[in-house]
Amino acid sequence: MTRRGDPFPYLLLVPAAALTLAIVAWPLIETFRLSFTNASLRPNASYVGTDNYEKIFRGDFWEVMRRTFLWMFLGVTLKIVMGTIGAVLLNAAVPGRAWFRVLVMPPWVVPIAIGVFMWSWLYNGQFGMISGLAQQIGMIDGPFEFLAYPNAAFIATIVTDVWVGTPLVALYLLAAMQSIPKELYEAAWTDGASRVYRFRRITLPLIAPSIFTMALLSAIWTFNSFDIIWILTEGGPRGATTTMIIDTYKTAISRFRFGEGAARAVMILVCLTAFAGTYLALMTRLQRGASR
Repeated sequence: MTRRGDPFPYLLLVPAAALTLAIVAWPLIETFRLSFTNASLRPNASYVGTDNYEKIFRGDFWEVMRRTFLWMFLGVTLKIVMGTIGAVLLNAAVPGRAWFRVLVMPPWVVPIAIGVFMWSWLYNGQFGMISGLAQQIGMIDGPFEFLAYPNAAFIATIVTDVWVGTPLVALYLLAAMQSIPKELYEAAWTDGASRVYRFRRITLPLIAPSIFTMALLSAIWTFNSFDIIWILTEGGPRGATTTMIIDTYKTAISRFRFGEGAARAVMILVCLTAFAGTYLALMTRLQRGASR
């Protein structure tokens, strides 16, 4: 046993604390500092105060933020709903379910870039399978370029994001379902409860904490998603798929306005912190109300 006041346990934490400061705290501090400068490719950067933040709010920041939260809300909602349905099906006692659990993994295991390139081919109007099938069944008269129209491109990016993220949600919720005691289902079955009733009164309440946790993590991942949108549309057409992370990349990297890009990155951090804090507060209140 260690005595109270013994510094040795704290010394053991020094390497981990130093690493955390190096890879997390220092980049955040440096980004915050850059957001108050006009840093660019020029060798010297000068302090400009809050000019970068004023430029953000004078531009189309609110429209970009609205689009980002809409993209995140639709993507996360679909992933949670489809992931829950997939977890229920994977948890069912059917022959070959072990193979089904393996087959659900490719969208998540395959490198995202490869999977998104595959979807870009599917969306192609000239030789893409989706446009071809739609023409064969009479839905459209000719080739349709899904990524060339704002609304279609926005929906296409959401579909691709859901395809990538649903397997992880399904497997996570499957693990939560398998932790539920089987005695609860046996007792409900003995009392004549239907499958729907058992899911609504047993499964759903017991996996609710896992759903809330996965929804929060998925929201953060979706909010910060870059590769899916960039590979498919690069934020187009006409900015229809430009989210906050895409807007930040274009400003800082494509236009070499590092100071303005840092200010946008700070705004992303503020939005995510506010969202996560509000979400956790609401979930805590709901869980307290359910436990009473």
